[in-house]
Amino acid sequence: MSGSVERPVRVLLVEDDPSLRRVLAYHLEREGHAVEIAADGREGLDLLDSKTFDLVLTDVRMPRMDGRELLAAVRERDADLPVVVMTAFGTIQDAVEAMQGGASDYLTKPVDREHLLMAVKKALRLRDLQRENRRLRTTLARRRPLEGIVGSSAVVREVVETIERVAPTDATVLITGETGTGKELVARALHDLSPRASKPFVALNCAAVPRDLLESELFGHERGAFTGAVESKPGKILSAAGGTLFLDEIGDMAVGLQAKILRTLQERVVDPVGAKKPRPVDVRLLAATHQDLQDGVREGTFREDLYWRLNVIPIHVPPLRERGEDVLLLFTHFYREAAGIAPAIEEPAARRLLAYAWPGNVRELQSLCQRLAILHPGRPVAEDLLPRELVQSDGGDSAEGLWALEREAIARALRESGGNRSAAARALRIPRHVLLYRIKKFGIGEP
Repeated sequence: MSGSVERPVRVLLVEDDPSLRRVLAYHLEREGHAVEIAADGREGLDLLDSKTFDLVLTDVRMPRMDGRELLAAVRERDADLPVVVMTAFGTIQDAVEAMQGGASDYLTKPVDREHLLMAVKKALRLRDLQRENRRLRTTLARRRPLEGIVGSSAVVREVVETIERVAPTDATVLITGETGTGKELVARALHDLSPRASKPFVALNCAAVPRDLLESELFGHERGAFTGAVESKPGKILSAAGGTLFLDEIGDMAVGLQAKILRTLQERVVDPVGAKKPRPVDVRLLAATHQDLQDGVREGTFREDLYWRLNVIPIHVPPLRERGEDVLLLFTHFYREAAGIAPAIEEPAARRLLAYAWPGNVRELQSLCQRLAILHPGRPVAEDLLPRELVQSDGGDSAEGLWALEREAIARALRESGGNRSAAARALRIPRHVLLYRIKKFGIGEP
């Protein structure tokens, strides 16, 4: 018969009275515990530094180092290690102070066997509860930032797994995907799961700021740096110090400004407009784009050295049309957010939702759910409630039909380009990285 044998509880007994030490050790060992003894706090601390224990049982008043000093030293080394203190009946104040210092329990002398074993069992149970609580809190804290990434498809699971692996690091991440797929949601999850989570998350859409103002918006400026600069401004990079800077649509950034971003990444400094010297900054950079930056490199609109700096860890967020049943999961999620209740979706409507190409991706789906919740509250989601473009789309009754058409279009473009993927991407008018992603998804071999 095989099986693992549970190891004994390891107890460090610290007591300066030899006769009491022997009695207490006898009771503990009879219960099956492994006991190491020390005559005072200093000797006990030496044992703690060389061996591992499950519980410390210590007297309060001892020579060289008393129990309160030992307790403080234990707490510095291991916040979870339970400590039970023993004190004479007339010195209850010692026990009170020990409990305030982090002791798990106390016993008054003389200590009988029943109370001793009960205190040990209680302290160990409290330790296990504290550890389980901490484990659950950590698990919940780690999962919460991912709750907004709704979906069970393989492509979404791959994104989530990459986020979980990369978030604890300081690696630069390039997030790609069509407009409306949720790239900022991925960036926020990377920040919230990182050691920088308590520091700022600062987002800037490079396409939404006029090019002549983007430098000041990013790097800040000194007072008097240009007409209208009546006061100094820190800029987004310095505002994100210690935390995360998310640059959305970085492909729209001017080449000259890209050089300054590259310097910030390489040298960890920032140059405010009008400043006499650079300022050091500690920030993690996440970038996103719907463009093919490699095309930008070839065309001279994007710096190659910055591209490789950004593309340390690539994460591609798939379009909604490639996520299958996730469409219905997301529909339910957004509808419940808008209406407070889950929707009843009739079968013909569900088929239309799955077959539609969703050019606006998740953002378009969210808007539809809000519209239905406001205009038709409480009504089942029927086909006649859906927008005309959705009902009249060419997708037919299954998403597989759309995917088959897309697969054939990609295969044809590859054949016509002689297997040149860049040329095929240009012919299809999609970024090269999206083409590569779909070639892998559809399992299309080179001609």
